[in-house]
Formats: sequence, structure tokens, C-alpha cells
Amino acid sequence: MQVKRNKAMLPMIFVMPFVQMLVLVNATTFEMRHIKMHIIDRDMSKVSRDIISKFSGSPFYELTNFSYSDKLGEEDLKKDKADIVLVIPEDFEKKLKTENSEKIQMVINAINAASAGLVYAYTNSIILDYNADLITAWTNLPSNVQASSISTTESYWFNPELNYKNFMVPGILVLLITVIGLQLTGMSIVREKEIGTIEQINITPIKKYQFIIGKLLPFWLIAQFELGFGLTLGKLLFNIPMLGNIGVVFLFSSVYLLVVLGAGLVISTINNTQQQSMFITFFFMMVFIMMSGLFTPVESMPLWAQRINLVNPVAYFIQAMRMVLMKGSGLRDILPQFCSISVYAVTMMTFAIWRYRKVS
Repeated sequence: MQVKRNKAMLPMIFVMPFVQMLVLVNATTFEMRHIKMHIIDRDMSKVSRDIISKFSGSPFYELTNFSYSDKLGEEDLKKDKADIVLVIPEDFEKKLKTENSEKIQMVINAINAASAGLVYAYTNSIILDYNADLITAWTNLPSNVQASSISTTESYWFNPELNYKNFMVPGILVLLITVIGLQLTGMSIVREKEIGTIEQINITPIKKYQFIIGKLLPFWLIAQFELGFGLTLGKLLFNIPMLGNIGVVFLFSSVYLLVVLGAGLVISTINNTQQQSMFITFFFMMVFIMMSGLFTPVESMPLWAQRINLVNPVAYFIQAMRMVLMKGSGLRDILPQFCSISVYAVTMMTFAIWRYRKVS
């Protein structure tokens, strides 16, 4: 009845999940397309033209400018008209034929280190591929003969097509139910304080555990519904893999939501207005999300950050979700995460009940 009366909750429950799934999954990508390239070709030879054609034929590059001046290339980088300047020196083809080696310069805009790494990797891959073709053509070796005696083959497990959406959707689903559970619970008791009904509730014969169950159970059910809705949407729209048992996901989320709802209850009891509650919720959400491994790997964080991350419940659920959906892991495989989140849930709910009793 409270959810039905509170018009601010309805968009959060039914509109926000759909928008998050559509916008965030398509916006958060680890691929780069439309890389703006400025080419300085001082050789003007067949080999340099062949290299340029490799980039012009790639869907990842846009050749925005051609010149003979380093100054013009630098200006394009400063004005953000180019992400990379490729410099092909004079006598490039001649030195390749006479000395069997020559250098190509790549000047990359590295303000964003992650993007710069991808630009370098893409560009280097195309140049190495052309270099292998050149060695094959100039040494008259058949295309199936390798210049090196060691060859490698690649096999990508769990995400063979390297589809970033398979990686992002489980994490965004965790973010979805976390925001819903934490914000809605965080505003529940505060709203009672604002409209002056908390005193009336406290003098009624209702038990404290009954009041807390009444406040938390509806949001627990709503969050579980949103998780199921998000999984269905992810399968229909993005065809995400679901190799594991979905029941394991809902079992983990059942315990995880106790952590989230308990945290929301604590926030709700220590604040007097919904605005205060939303600010505190936003603060903790930002810290937990940025350190959860949703956007950057936890393993790449400093050691002190990884230790702090041991108290981050979002990180446990994201890891478990990805393991179950993409690897097909069972409950035994995610047992460390499940035990950690269970201890977290007991601790948080105990503290939430104690805190409510203190202020009631």
C-alpha cells in the first residue's frame, strides 16, 4: 500500500531498470570504434600506401587528415581532432629492402590511459599483420609456412566471442537491485519521520521485528522481481549466456539483499529527512560500485584497495553472478563468496535491528 501511494517509488521500480539495461549496457563498452588517425606519409611509396589502405579498410579507424608536417599532427592531437598520429619516415620502403628493418612512429593521445592502450593494441596488431604479409611476399614463402618455428593458437573460454555485453550485463543487474534495495529501504523509515507517523507506530503494540519485516520484505520481493525481469531482458535483448543454475543466482541474491536492505535500514534510522538519506546512500553506492570490479578489474587495483574491497558486498555478488552465468559455476564453486556475504548479512541485519531499537 505504501509503495502504491508513494509516486516517487513507482518510476524507480518499473522505469529505472528498463532504462539502465538499455542505456548502460550499450554505453559501457570496452571496444573502440571511430579512432581518429592523422597520417604523415613522407615516403609516398607502394608499401606506405598499402599500410594506409590497411587502416582505411578497418572499421575501427577514421583517417581524418594527411600531411607531411609533425606540427600539424601535434595540433590535431591538441585540438582532439586525432587520437593517433602515424608517421611513416622517408625512404621507408628503401630501407626495408636494403636493411630488412625500419621504424614507424605512433604518437597516441594518452589522456585516457585505457583508450590509449586499446589504440596502441589495435594499431600494432594491424602493422604486425601487414609485416607478416610482407615477409611472406618478399621471401617467396607459401602463405601456410610460418616465418617462426613456434606458433600459437588462441582459445577464449567462457566468452569465446569476446562480447563485452556478456561481461557487463551481470554486473549491471547487481547494480540495479542494489540501487533499488538501498534507496527504497533508505527512504522508508525516514518518510515515516517526515510525515510524523513514526511516533504513532512506536506506541502501538506492534513488535519491532514485525515492523522491520513489514518494511523490508516488500522491497526484498521487489528486488527479486527486478532481478528476474533483468535476466529475462538480458537474454531477450542481448542474448547473454546462462550456463549455470539460475536458482543459485536467486539464492545468492536472497542473502545479498539482506545486506543491502540492512544497510538501507541503518541509513534510514540515522537520518531525519529523505534528502539526507539519499546523499548518504549515494556516497556509499559510488564507493562500492567503483571498487566492485564492474568497470575496472579488482586485480589491477593497489593492494590496499583490494584489502578494503573485502568489505564490499557488491564485489562479491558481481563475481558470483559472472561465474554462474558465464562459467556455469555451481554453489560449491562460489562458496567462498556465499559464506562471506552470509556473514555480512547476519552482521548487517543484527546491527540494523539494534540501531532501530536504540532510536525507537
